[in-house]
Parts: sequence; structure tokens; C-alpha cells
Amino acid sequence: MQHYNSLEAIHLQNAWLTIGIFDGVHRGHQEILRALISGARGAGEPAVVLTFSPHPAVVLGGKSDFKYLTTPDERVDLLGSLGVDVVITQAFDHALANQTASEFMHKLVNALNLRHLIIGYDTALGRGREADAARLQEIGNELGFSVQVVPALADSAGILSSTRIRRAILAGNVSAAASDMGRTFFVTGPVVHGDGRGHTINIPTANIQIPRDKIMPAYGIYACRAWVGGKPYLAATSVGIRPTFYTEPAAPTIEAHLLDFHQNLYGRQVKLEFIEYLRPEEKYDTVEALLAQIQKDIEKIKVILG
Repeated sequence: MQHYNSLEAIHLQNAWLTIGIFDGVHRGHQEILRALISGARGAGEPAVVLTFSPHPAVVLGGKSDFKYLTTPDERVDLLGSLGVDVVITQAFDHALANQTASEFMHKLVNALNLRHLIIGYDTALGRGREADAARLQEIGNELGFSVQVVPALADSAGILSSTRIRRAILAGNVSAAASDMGRTFFVTGPVVHGDGRGHTINIPTANIQIPRDKIMPAYGIYACRAWVGGKPYLAATSVGIRPTFYTEPAAPTIEAHLLDFHQNLYGRQVKLEFIEYLRPEEKYDTVEALLAQIQKDIEKIKVILG
């Protein structure tokens, strides 16, 4: 899989293309990607995804606190794992947002020699989201590409979307998020030094630093699977502000106790998959009471993931 950071850096022939943010690369996105990849393979042409960073909501909506399900790098890796040939992560800014759909599609045709465009049911391109599927087909008739619309993926709870998944994660419902994504929700980051308290109570934890704009699950205790150097370990994970040890509000952290792991983790990358929410974060009167609860959590995690 090839990855480019600008349209100006690429020149392809007869590309099949889909356009979107694809935050989370969830099951709804995967329907679009399946249509793209199978069609491109059948035609013997490249399957291309054009995505944007930052999210238009950040640039146009002023949402500086926007939280992503996947970082740009995670998104690229997930798209590649599904069989996409080329990913373009185009910088989204006001200049791009002010282009008409016709201007933008001309650029895509020149860069990709675009032959077929596959879009989701709610895709709209160009200044003020001017071009829906019908308008894009008009542009396609002028420029020589066809347009295919993939319908929404829905269930009894409504249309599956990145927004719905964010709500589930913020509520701690990581199992519902996993069902919608078709995979477990995960965070990845280096292990950094914390206050070292875990070692003093014989429950060493890895303090995982994640990007500021990556979504964090609701405060609580989770059954997780931690990946270190390509190997999985069971992990009891705390997300929150450690109220037993801090009387004043502390910065939220993600701390994972890896079962049966006895190596130094500082500076190493850890991927943490959130499997199941166990309980809310609680304040305990004594460290002994906290330790007793942690042991119960560990036994429960062994049952859930064992």
C-alpha cells in the first residue's frame, strides 16, 4: 500500500476512488471499501482512498476539542489492512474548503485519471457541500468518470456512524463500539513515567501517553488486551483521575497493569485494546481496600479474556 500526503505528489491511471474522513474505519465505511476494492480488482485498476486531516469540523466548525476514533496514521494502517492500494491524506484547510466541487474533481481527474467514484449515501463535496451524488454524476459526465452510491448501514438503533461510536466510547460502552467498528477500539502510545505508585503497592502499571486529540473512554476500569512487541497480554486498565490518591482533580491518565509481564516498558509502544467495561472509577478509604478490588478485577479479566 502506498501513502501520499498531497494530491500534487501522485499521478495514477484509471483509478477507482472513494472520498471521506473514514474516522474509525467502521463497518459502514467497510461497506464502501468493499465495493471499491472488489470493483477495482475486477477492472485491474488501483483502489484509492482520499481522506482529510484535520477533520472539517475542526477547520470549519471551530471544534478545537474534537476527538478522533483513529489518528491519521492508524487510519492509513487500517485502510491498508483492508486491501486499499493507495491512500492520500490531504491537508484540509479553508482554501480547499472554498473550492467548488467542479474545481476539486478536475484536480482529482488530473492526478488520478479518475474512472469510477464510489461514495457514501451522505457524501457532499465542494464549497458549502454543494455537490451531492446527482451533481457529482453531472460533473462525472463532463470529465469522464462514473459515480456509485453505497447506501447507509443501519440497524434497530439507527444509522451506524462515527458519531454514534464516539458516544458509545465516551459512555464506556466499548463492546458496543467494537460491534459497530467490526474490531476492538484501541489506543496506541509510548509508556511514560507517572508517579511510580503502582510499584510501591506491587501492582506496576504502564502509563500510556496518547495523542491529545484521540478519544479517551469514560473513566473506569476495563478488561483490555495489551500488545507489546507483537505479543498480547491480558491487562487491567484504569482510565481516570485516581481519586484514592488525589484529593484535587488530577489530569486523566490511562494506566494498564499487564498480567504476567515483568519487563521494563518505559519508552516502548503499547497498543491497548478495550474489550469490556468492568466498573466505574472509585475512591477507596485505604490502599488495602483498593488492592483487594484490583485483585477481584484481575480475576474477572482472566475469566473474560482467559
